[in-house]
Amino acid sequence: MGRVGLQLAERLAPALTLKGVSKRYGSVVAVDDVQLVVRPGEFFTLLGPSGSGKTTLLRLIAGFERPDHGRIELAGRDVTWVPPYARSTNTVFQDYALFPHMTVSDNIGYGLTVKRVAVEERRRRVSQALSMVRLSGLGSRRPSQLSGGQRQRVALARAIVNEPEVLLLDEPLGALDLKLRQEMQVELKRIQREVGITFIYVTHDQEEALTMSDRIAVLAQGKIRQLGSPVDLYERPASEFVAGFIGVSNILERDGRRVMIRPEKVQILLPGENAPPGVHLEEGEVLETIYAGPITRHVVRLTQGGQLAVVQQNLERPTETTDLRHQMVRVSWRLDQAFLIASAEDRGSTDESARDHKATQIGGGSR
Repeated sequence: MGRVGLQLAERLAPALTLKGVSKRYGSVVAVDDVQLVVRPGEFFTLLGPSGSGKTTLLRLIAGFERPDHGRIELAGRDVTWVPPYARSTNTVFQDYALFPHMTVSDNIGYGLTVKRVAVEERRRRVSQALSMVRLSGLGSRRPSQLSGGQRQRVALARAIVNEPEVLLLDEPLGALDLKLRQEMQVELKRIQREVGITFIYVTHDQEEALTMSDRIAVLAQGKIRQLGSPVDLYERPASEFVAGFIGVSNILERDGRRVMIRPEKVQILLPGENAPPGVHLEEGEVLETIYAGPITRHVVRLTQGGQLAVVQQNLERPTETTDLRHQMVRVSWRLDQAFLIASAEDRGSTDESARDHKATQIGGGSR
């Protein structure tokens, strides 16, 4: 294949391909036969609890670890045994590791200096990176003169300025407070869209993953348990593990089947309120009511067995009617919002959306 043909093939190839990748540490299986394809320009998130294998997987992609089995490809090229410095990747860590004695501009341009990029070209790219992360005019400052969010932006600019094919981010927002973290989630997504680089992001924060990702791989015990868009995973979880890990889920057993309903899909009907047609209805006692400003959370013990967490927005009802503790109420949900779900052992579906999980009619239908 000629040079032009090779370049075209690389552009058309997936940004990342993992073929049967496994990694053990003694008797512990950290990554277990992972198969994965990440598309060019995608914001892809590896999501899972501590010990799920997500950081190990990121280190394998970066080249900091070597797999025991399997193959790693970047843009169609086998890089399984290629050292980190020879891969077209950069990594942003939670610890930004900025050089304290260097200015912001020098920190950002350090990689270009090592590569002996010409001075003028280096200045141009550093200036462009500063503008992209909205730090123009701060290039002469030291890291100690910046806020936590600004230092995070410098670390991101330092990685982007090298123009990697794939940018790896290992929980980079973990050290920020909640408000700043939420702001940076929006900024990261904006930057990713502008530069068009493939982002592979590691987090244990479900909200972070849902907010930023094009697709998410949910990991547990070194395996991908489900792969799909944020909507797919939240609305159509393939197992009880995924349903419980991404958001809050109600799991009920009815007629020998396990069914999942999200708390915001459930409506509490007060005495005198009529249910919409075609919904499933059950009775129960409100055990707890928690007022949280824009929403109120309820816990309802159902007469047919089980408990429901219910989240209601405080839109129409006056606040004095939100405390329903010890009251008998009816709860309802639409049949297409309750899904059959796999067992707690997780049957390991990695379908793009688990669209075969059909809405179920519980306990004999609507009433």
